[in-house]
Amino acid sequence: MTLAAPEIIDFHSHYVDPSWELTNTSGLSGPRLAQWQRINSLIVDERALLQEIEAGDLAGRVVNTPATFLAGPDGTVPHDSFRRINDQLAALVARHPGKLHGLASVDAYDGERGAVELVRAVRQLGLRGVFVESAKGDLLIDAPQARPTLAAAAELGVPVFLHPVNPQPLTSQLAPLGRAGALLARGTINSAALAALVRSGVLRELPGLKVVVTALAIGGILLLSGFGAEEDEDVAALLRRNVFVDTMGFDPAIIRAAVDVLGVDNVLAGSDWPIVNEGPVREIFAAAIERAGLGQAAAAQIGSLNLLRLIG
Repeated sequence: MTLAAPEIIDFHSHYVDPSWELTNTSGLSGPRLAQWQRINSLIVDERALLQEIEAGDLAGRVVNTPATFLAGPDGTVPHDSFRRINDQLAALVARHPGKLHGLASVDAYDGERGAVELVRAVRQLGLRGVFVESAKGDLLIDAPQARPTLAAAAELGVPVFLHPVNPQPLTSQLAPLGRAGALLARGTINSAALAALVRSGVLRELPGLKVVVTALAIGGILLLSGFGAEEDEDVAALLRRNVFVDTMGFDPAIIRAAVDVLGVDNVLAGSDWPIVNEGPVREIFAAAIERAGLGQAAAAQIGSLNLLRLIG
């Protein structure tokens, strides 16, 4: 039986205020440069961000601003830039109440300053979670420098969106594999960050912490579930208590695997707009859920109900 297309709130949407100069095309050329110029033209376009909502394809979006897209030549982003990003994101959400929900951007590896900015963004600006990088240099998200931000998120009761980065030298080593190599590198660092949270004891120390990884981390989720019990018999329970995953592309096999390991309550619809998907997703999502062998109730949960529960 064909599933009815469910209501969807897209957890994984990027937006950058047009007042910024985007630096994410530095070093690119040829088709890759053209691809990212196209992405950048959409990522600063408020009307494009809202188009699928106004058309009825989506019920809403959860929006983040990747600070790495604004980094200077040395790869750094000044602390004051995060305040500006969050102020702009809060203003964007205020212009479209009920349609957009914002995730604060902070430098999670900046110790107490990251935590202070997160508290401000949630309590004063009304943002609903935090967007952080899986790694910074040699540090993974379990680093002591990131602990204040994670602790603040747990105390505030807001989710941490643990987003992939391009790790080096792995990204360069896998570059000859094309797009698959880039995704493998990003998936590896997203998986490693999740594994670090499990193995370091952070998830035990912060039982209220809710972490969202992307579908690129499915390898890490499966490995932790399948082999993690050899070192930690509670790993399956920790994953189901603390970890969520977004669909990022609507692949039926990935959705099925995520549901099998984490449970249907911990999977969120996410498109990675406008990088992976920039068009209507409702019918694509419904077809993927059906091909994954899931029913109407699961479609409703993954489409929006899990997210609404997560962000309050």
